[in-house]
Amino acid sequence: MRMQRLIPSVSSPAAVLVTVCAGVFLASLDQTSVVTALPEIMLDLGITIDRLDDLAWVVTAYLLGFTVAMPLLGRAGDVYGYRRLYIGATLVFGAGSALVAAAPDLGWLIAARVVQAVGGGALIPAAIALASERFPAARRPIVFGIVGAAAEMGAVLGPLYGGTIIHLLGWRWIFWTNLPVVVVLLAAVLAVPVVRRAGGRLDVRGGLLLAAGLALVTLALSQRSLFQGVSVLPYALGGAGIAAFAALAWAERRAIEPVLSGALFRSRRFAAAMSAQLLVGGALIMALVTVPLMTDTVLGGSPLEGGLNLMRFTGAIPLGAIAGGYAARWLGPRTPTLVGLAFGAAGLLLMSTWDVSIRDPALSLHLATGGFGFGLVIAPLVVSTIDAAAERYRGTAAAWITVSRMLGMTLGLAALSAWGMGYFQVLTADVAFPLGGSAEALAAYEAGVSGAAVDVFSAFFRAGAALSLAAMVPALLLAGHPSRGAPASR
Repeated sequence: MRMQRLIPSVSSPAAVLVTVCAGVFLASLDQTSVVTALPEIMLDLGITIDRLDDLAWVVTAYLLGFTVAMPLLGRAGDVYGYRRLYIGATLVFGAGSALVAAAPDLGWLIAARVVQAVGGGALIPAAIALASERFPAARRPIVFGIVGAAAEMGAVLGPLYGGTIIHLLGWRWIFWTNLPVVVVLLAAVLAVPVVRRAGGRLDVRGGLLLAAGLALVTLALSQRSLFQGVSVLPYALGGAGIAAFAALAWAERRAIEPVLSGALFRSRRFAAAMSAQLLVGGALIMALVTVPLMTDTVLGGSPLEGGLNLMRFTGAIPLGAIAGGYAARWLGPRTPTLVGLAFGAAGLLLMSTWDVSIRDPALSLHLATGGFGFGLVIAPLVVSTIDAAAERYRGTAAAWITVSRMLGMTLGLAALSAWGMGYFQVLTADVAFPLGGSAEALAAYEAGVSGAAVDVFSAFFRAGAALSLAAMVPALLLAGHPSRGAPASR
């Protein structure tokens, strides 16, 4: 309290918005910057090539912790206050960053990434809820668009930032450099005055059951064997997750203030936004994975070129997010969501026409069209969830809209890896490697494999477009008028 008195109050909504955007940007930056560090981590920690599956957990652990912690911590913000949640999340994120930077082995590193992800995951609903209580309902769509743009910019710049830090200082400094930023964020948020007096109860038992269910289901969805039927592991994990959700449903009947608000989940607008976001996540991952993969293989580009091609897609998302916020303010959530889904589907359909001859400007136009479309839907879907929530459940609603997208991406990635590999094997079943054959036979073999790969990647893009179009069905149930701040669940 004494420290808080020494820091001048920051009552300007714009200053609060800058503070929460900085936190969201930092959390998103660390979500993707570590990808460029994986080769250096292997060398530094002595990880052999046969342990690549274990190394992947450096990324998976962050996504898992990010997803699982969000609903419970979002609800904690409703109960204890969004400013307190933001402060706590920043502290946990900083502690996790220090633990990652000091990691002596892979096990420590993975555990530290989970800690870091819990803090990063809590920052998202805290930022959205903290911003929502500083601005009137009519201005929130623009605010959410800006917050969404900050998150997307962090994800876009993460690999570039990570590569630069590694080149100059080494991979551990990706995480050490988080600490001074954390100190600045803490000083800024401590200067933010409290608007709403916190209150209510935190359903700890329900929150733990929810976290267990989400963790088990997310792990099940992340198994590549889910769609192949060659292992019982994903089904066992999924069954255990369903059992945890069943136990949660029983426990919530007796909870005074359940972590899952019945009024929230009965809201048509909330259910529509969640369903659309789930499908958007599945569509988005199709582009995020396929663009660099197709560049590196069929198009004959380098990994750097694959990353640069992907940046033409992801770089348009923040622009769409801001445009979607302005559009939602004047038109309501439904119209910009439908337009965004149409743009996203159009971009993916255009990408599905790519072959080895694709070049600019068509390549950039197709990528930018899809990315801009996916950006357009960010603010309208967040607005719909916040408007559907009573004031005491804003943090919970903000958490669930993010979790829905993450689950959609996880399911889409599992389907892509399993179904795509099976489809490729079907297409190449009659393409035999020409042992001792002529140059012409080898060229014919390479052309057959390349053609099959193009067909597979085209199918990925078409699947993403289909998911975008399917998301239009729940999007039709969103509000067709600008927000007036009257929650549907009241």
